[in-house]
Amino acid sequence: MTDYTLSGAGLGLRRALMSPLSSLLSDSANSHPAIDFMEVAPENWIGVGGRLGRDFRKFTEQYDFVFHGLSLSIGGPEALDVEFVKSVKRFMDEHNVKVYSEHLSYCSDGGHMYDLMPLPHTEEAVKHVSSRIKQVQDIIERPLVIENVSAYAQPHKEMEEIDFLNAVLNEADCELLLDINNIYVNSINHKFDPYHYLDQIPADRINYMHIAGHYDEAEDLLVDTHGADIKNEVWDMLAYAYQKFGKVPTLLERDFNFPPIEELLLEVEKIRKMQNSIMPDGVGHSGKKAL
Repeated sequence: MTDYTLSGAGLGLRRALMSPLSSLLSDSANSHPAIDFMEVAPENWIGVGGRLGRDFRKFTEQYDFVFHGLSLSIGGPEALDVEFVKSVKRFMDEHNVKVYSEHLSYCSDGGHMYDLMPLPHTEEAVKHVSSRIKQVQDIIERPLVIENVSAYAQPHKEMEEIDFLNAVLNEADCELLLDINNIYVNSINHKFDPYHYLDQIPADRINYMHIAGHYDEAEDLLVDTHGADIKNEVWDMLAYAYQKFGKVPTLLERDFNFPPIEELLLEVEKIRKMQNSIMPDGVGHSGKKAL
């Protein structure tokens, strides 16, 4: 069985959630809300001091954390920003964070684009991004955990998305942040079987998983927003992932349009209940749904 650095059910920590979560902490008679780990973008917190910085440290002292980056541009054409990577490593050391994840995409070319752009699914791109992943791993002295991304175009496609992802994982010898919602979104937008995709994921590469809500723009176009409740189809895929891979640590992403904190924690608790319902030796294909 995989020995995960993280465990259980997590929640992305956003600034809008800090106050309600802190209130729960102060009212819970020394017991934490039902969250096993949290996640933030290091870009949003490096260099932040004062009251906000102190509040952030209170959370990192009480919870396991993962950093999920937004601006590394791991597949970009420009030279890797080594000084930024070094600052992330220092920040990880400062807050005792073991995991740094990023998107298998790029977001800069002569300046930041403020969006995650899809990489071409080519052998050349595999070699390019893998060499940069290795460079980052040498600097941070930890694995770089790469996330499969939602994409609305597939430029210069020479291989399927899952084949590109697996080629990068093998070439770079890195770990995977498996985003269940991104698989479902892409399966609708690019017309493939998401369960077949999951069947081809190497279990030993998975570090943790994401689950989130999306927006139905049209019958054949979904948008990965992180601003809505999780759809039943995505919950079904998460259940299948647990059957196949076991009790993988899983984090709920919610970036805006927040419900009351109690409702948000119910989704986190649903993740935990699904994890705990897995039979100790039960990894199989029962419950697979045809789309």
